[in-house]
Formats: sequence, C-alpha cells, structure tokens
Amino acid sequence: MGAPQLAAIVVPALCVAGALLLRSTEPSATPLPPPPSAPTATLRPVAAFSNIADRRQRSVALFREAGRVFQHPRCLNCHPRSDRPTQTGVMRPHLPLVTRGPDGGGTEVLRCITCHQAANVAASGVPGNVRWRLAPPEMAWQGKSLSAICRQLLDPSRAHLRRDALLEHVAQDELVGWAWHPGAQRRPAPGTQAQFGALVAAWLETGAHCPA
Repeated sequence: MGAPQLAAIVVPALCVAGALLLRSTEPSATPLPPPPSAPTATLRPVAAFSNIADRRQRSVALFREAGRVFQHPRCLNCHPRSDRPTQTGVMRPHLPLVTRGPDGGGTEVLRCITCHQAANVAASGVPGNVRWRLAPPEMAWQGKSLSAICRQLLDPSRAHLRRDALLEHVAQDELVGWAWHPGAQRRPAPGTQAQFGALVAAWLETGAHCPA
C-alpha cells in the first residue's frame, strides 16, 4: 500500500478519534442536553446606547458590546496566538495536531477540510463550513486586550480589510456566521450575527473609537 492510500485511511481515522477523545474528556457523565435552539446569551441592541450623549464614549461602549463576540471562544479558536488552532469553550490545543499552513487551511499533509466538511457533522460532532480555515497570523486575538483587538481591526495591514469590507465580513460572512450555529453542544456566540453587525456598523459610524 502506497503513502497516498495509507494517508486516505489514517487521516480520516484521526478526525474521528479526535472527536471521540474530546467527547470522552467531558467532565459530566450524564447525557448532554440537546443543542440550544437560540443563543444562550444576548447582545444589547444599538438603541440601548443612544442615551450616551458623548459620541466618543458611545463609540467605545458599542465596541465593548461587540467585543463580547470578538473575545468569545467561537471566534478566538480560529484567531490563535500560534499556528495551531484551539477548540472547545476552554480553547484547548486542537486534536489532531494541525497547523496553519501557507493559506490558513492546513498543511499539505493535513488540510482542515480533511475533517471539517462543508457543514457540521452531527454523528461525529465535527464542526464544518465550506470556508473553514484560520485567520491570518496578523489577526491573532488570543491573549490580547479588547483595545489591542480594536486597533488591529482598524489597521488594514493587519486586518487585511478596509472598514467597509470589515463591516461586510462581520455582518455577512458565512464562516463568521458559524459562530451562532456551531452545532453539537457548543455554546454559540452572544446575540445574532445581525445584531453583531449592527453594533459594528454603529461603532464605525460614531468614529470607530477604541477602549483605552
């Protein structure tokens, strides 16, 4: 049996084994509840900040609220501080061991799409999206303050996005949207993608000021 044929057998087996290992290490021995049908945490709407008269302070407050999504594990897991992604709500190192690769989609030996298909797979619990990959290394958020993340978003050389493209990305990108439909027993990001996009839009409209 040649190396390509062997890899075709071994790599999918690693995907399943990794999913089973993660399940087996869950602390609770009781059956897990069904996936939530709605977000378990909410976001304050843009209108809730209208009573802040100072435009700069309102802008900062809007970003702090949006920051509850930027700093949620559903987002941070794919914005790691190293070339290795993390997973689960406690952001443990990814199993099996996979690294970023030249395009964020893994290496030639182990691509992200080997395990992560076009949609979540209920049977194995492996999440999926057709665009599954890591954010660029310049957009690493793990271990950084909300202020630092804010400055990254406003720097085109690190965000790889102008402000209009940034808004479109957070409000409409389907991979970003996965954070609210993570499948299995994963806790979704707060609110909805539409609410998140509205907060980012209002933050940009009020001057895009960052927390201190």
